[in-house]
Amino acid sequence: MSINFKILTFLFCCILFRTNAQNLPIWKTDLENKKPQDWLVHPITEKAEIFKSQDGKDIILYNGLLKRTFRIAPDLACVDFKNLSNGQQLLRAVKAEARITINGQNYNVGGLYGQKENAYLLPEWVDKLKTSDSAFHYSKYTIQEIKPYLNWKTSMWTGNKKNASGKTISFYYASSLPALKGLEVIVHYSLYDGIPLISKWVTIQNNIGSSLTINQVVNEILAVVEEESAVVGTPEEMTKPNGIYIENNFAFNNAMRYPLSDQATHWKVDPLYTSQVNYDFKTPCLLEVHPKRDIGIVLKKDEFFESVRTYELLNDKYDRERNGLAVRKMYRTIAPWTTSNPIFMHLVSKNDEEVRTAIDQCAATGYEALILSFGSHCNMEDTTAANLKKWKELADYAHGKNIFIGSYSLFSSRKISPEDDVIDPKTGKPGGAFFGNAPCMGSKWGLGYIETLKRFMTATGFNIFENDGPYPGDVCASTAHPGHQGLEDSQWKQMELQKGLYRWCNQNGIYVNAPDWYFLDGTNKIALGYREVNFSLSREQQMILNRQNIFDAMWNEIPSMVWGFVPLTKYQGGGPEAILEPLSEHLDAYKQLMMQYYGAGIQACYRGPRLYDTEVTKKTVIEVVDWYKKYRDILNSDVIHLRRADGRDWDGIMHVNPGLKEKGLVMIYNPLSENITRDIKLPVYYTSKHASLKIREKEGVAKTYQVDREFNAPITVQIPARGYTWLVLE
Repeated sequence: MSINFKILTFLFCCILFRTNAQNLPIWKTDLENKKPQDWLVHPITEKAEIFKSQDGKDIILYNGLLKRTFRIAPDLACVDFKNLSNGQQLLRAVKAEARITINGQNYNVGGLYGQKENAYLLPEWVDKLKTSDSAFHYSKYTIQEIKPYLNWKTSMWTGNKKNASGKTISFYYASSLPALKGLEVIVHYSLYDGIPLISKWVTIQNNIGSSLTINQVVNEILAVVEEESAVVGTPEEMTKPNGIYIENNFAFNNAMRYPLSDQATHWKVDPLYTSQVNYDFKTPCLLEVHPKRDIGIVLKKDEFFESVRTYELLNDKYDRERNGLAVRKMYRTIAPWTTSNPIFMHLVSKNDEEVRTAIDQCAATGYEALILSFGSHCNMEDTTAANLKKWKELADYAHGKNIFIGSYSLFSSRKISPEDDVIDPKTGKPGGAFFGNAPCMGSKWGLGYIETLKRFMTATGFNIFENDGPYPGDVCASTAHPGHQGLEDSQWKQMELQKGLYRWCNQNGIYVNAPDWYFLDGTNKIALGYREVNFSLSREQQMILNRQNIFDAMWNEIPSMVWGFVPLTKYQGGGPEAILEPLSEHLDAYKQLMMQYYGAGIQACYRGPRLYDTEVTKKTVIEVVDWYKKYRDILNSDVIHLRRADGRDWDGIMHVNPGLKEKGLVMIYNPLSENITRDIKLPVYYTSKHASLKIREKEGVAKTYQVDREFNAPITVQIPARGYTWLVLE
């Protein structure tokens, strides 16, 4: 690029910025010096805003909790990213805004270059940085209110029905290269109200007039301050930065935990950072977000592409509970559909009459939904007129009693045909999938499967879809499948088809249980994590193991995001000591298992042919469900971890919500064979009651307790043998 062209580009950007930015408010430096309240305790009233700097050189994103600044000439680049809760600067160097690989060639999007020292970035250096020969240069921006990512709807009980609010700014880039003229690249940022969170994604519009291959899109590149300085060590061995937590909507592998499912967040080394302590320059301090595999998408004339969406949440402390609460707040904000939490039964049925009986029992006990479990007689792939008519009549019967209804469907772990199964690239034959054998979502059968499910749910009015084995990242070497061109694009295309089904369900009010991490594309619930054969163990063992599973799952998930399991009948083996049927003969265990799950705010799959067998059992189920509904809001609130179950002493959890009358609800269990009395310090900081609060046991009389300097409320409780108690904090 010549000097004259650089000058013209700079002047053009300055003129364009003045044209676009004239209505933006001017940044006031005192905003950055305001000490924000603790956003996890007190709602932040300050709204997300976008400013221009006084000298007109920068665009500033600010919401009272974070500040992110972009220099807009001679090209656009992020030059400041600050956590305002603790004053931490996250950025150490300037990088490109994104990187796109087109027809095998890498092209940077924006960015400024020439920074000599990459350990830190001084403001006075920014004016000396230069544009580069990157293909895509900043041209303009637009600003709008955050729009819902999904037009979701539901008539089920939902803790948060509000969509996220804030501002979205979109930066437009164009190229002067002849081969790329007409290709429009837009980098989008959404800044959310009330939470230190930014999302980022890239869209590409092909106006060139011919097709091109998008091999890869790196939608985020951040040179982040390193977490530790180690003279030796590999990136895998070294600690990743704690100040920023990353999630994206490209996650799968059936781990049922996000960090293990994430397929697009990469902490890489930065060879330009030559003053780092690590002798081999191996410090993991360069964040890049992109799918592990190249996506290989052929983008035809006038077609549109959207990248992975990245969510960047800022942490202000080294505190597992606090950082987990922040993640949980993020999900409640950006994916409010995950707060839907209907009370459901998992029915094992052999005939229609058993379905009607289960619907009647759900209605009689206060249950809200019925799911036809695996092994039941509902086949959603049968769209014959007779089958659709039968299940519509049953759905109408359920809806007439205010009961939602849905069914299980198996996708993976099955063979369809050599023409429709995933083709192993190593052998050229079916096989090699995550589950050994699996159909390809892009095959003729796979595309038909999606349309068949949609037709079944539309025709019958089913409100729930439970998908077993959604596509877990398989690749397929077939070149004959209509849903993908070949191996290169097979993973991305199958993922988009899977997500498309879930988005369709979400937007049509259909609740989705899925054993993989598609929350950011519309699913509602995942398993909390368990070993299936454990349900063949004794009821006493299951109680302790279930509480361990609940405790472990609630670090980053909210109660409504997960489901547990209670086998009423034989499951995965085991003898009479493992099951609850006949229910009336094991009523104490049945009630405690219900209280453990409902007391955690978690719905369990009560799998069997019925919810009760006698009037006494029915009364017990109604008692627990009524209790849950009375305290539903606080029970669906976030969990503070008290003590993990170990079978040796008490264990418990505490829900907190400073916005409710009930600031907290504590569930405490005693696995021992004798009554015990324990002095327990309840950590009440996140209840917002920092001086004193009232605590009552069950429905007893409340007493006032003082909060100590460490925000604990000391209390003495008596817990019955092999039983439990619960406390309400107000």
